Amino acid sequence: MPKILTPAIAAAGGYGYEMDALERLGAEIVECAPNEAAFIAAAGDADAIYMKGMKLTAAMIAAAPKAKVITCASVGVDYIDVVAATARGIPVTNCPDTFIEEVADHAMMLLLATHRRCIEQDRMVREGRWGEGRPQLNSVPRLMGQTLGFVAFGRVARLVAIRAKAFGLRLMAYDPFVDELTMSALGVVPASLDEVLAQSDFISMHAPSTPDTGKMLTAKHFAKMKPTAIFINTGRGPTVDEAALIAALESRTIAGAGLDVLEQEPPSPDNPLLRMPHIILSPHNASASARFDQARKRRAGQEMALVLSGRWPMSCVNPTTLPESGLRRWQPYAMERGPNS
Repeated sequence: MPKILTPAIAAAGGYGYEMDALERLGAEIVECAPNEAAFIAAAGDADAIYMKGMKLTAAMIAAAPKAKVITCASVGVDYIDVVAATARGIPVTNCPDTFIEEVADHAMMLLLATHRRCIEQDRMVREGRWGEGRPQLNSVPRLMGQTLGFVAFGRVARLVAIRAKAFGLRLMAYDPFVDELTMSALGVVPASLDEVLAQSDFISMHAPSTPDTGKMLTAKHFAKMKPTAIFINTGRGPTVDEAALIAALESRTIAGAGLDVLEQEPPSPDNPLLRMPHIILSPHNASASARFDQARKRRAGQEMALVLSGRWPMSCVNPTTLPESGLRRWQPYAMERGPNS
């Protein structure tokens, strides 16, 4: 009977969805307290590790010598020591495509709401400043014909491109891991990062959080954007130098931002972003919908069942081959496999 070890974090509703795929294997999901010491004490006979947000360190992975797979019920895997897992031949799986439609909708919502100054317009009505609404929008260009540039062009960005095309936006993207034909098939012009930053009226960030993408966008990048540009981020907060973003917004180097993710979550009460009228924020919930838990839990169960049956998972994020695993196939983890990407 395969044993799957998981830290007891927000396990409301049990594991029925995961067991849809695991039940035929006779597997059981065993909980431990959500701390490193408890995990290490319980991990010796675990055949699989199921993570839902708690940090998984190299020491914790080493304490599970029988583990055949580490499964995350999320898109991002930045809380997993993937390098340590790879060194031990353990595939790390995620859920990169179970709720990408929701994230794409959210990115498009932030674009439209920031462009049409939705929150500011709402406040004008509520505060008795009705007459200020039209003059503000009289200075805003029409959306059709504006340029939307993508930084990283993974699954979510591609769905945003489909939505944005219907609004008449010109589309361009920077992603060194995606071939030009994939972009051109969606009407997207491949470009360098500098070209995307300089030409775009909206910049939509979709890079995953990896060691290579930390603070990928800094002050020098915001300086290359148009003063009318609006920055959208539904990927990961650490991919952006938040202090540089704040400085760019305060100085009006760029015009505004729509952010679902931040460098520190939740933000500290003194974060200047909370006081800016030309910013729209959401609490890292772009993927949320009524089907969120059901979809990701079923996918997690399927991934664990595949590996425990000796087959390759649907989504593997390890950056190198897994010579010790005995599994038959390797898929690289590149920018296109990102967050909410």
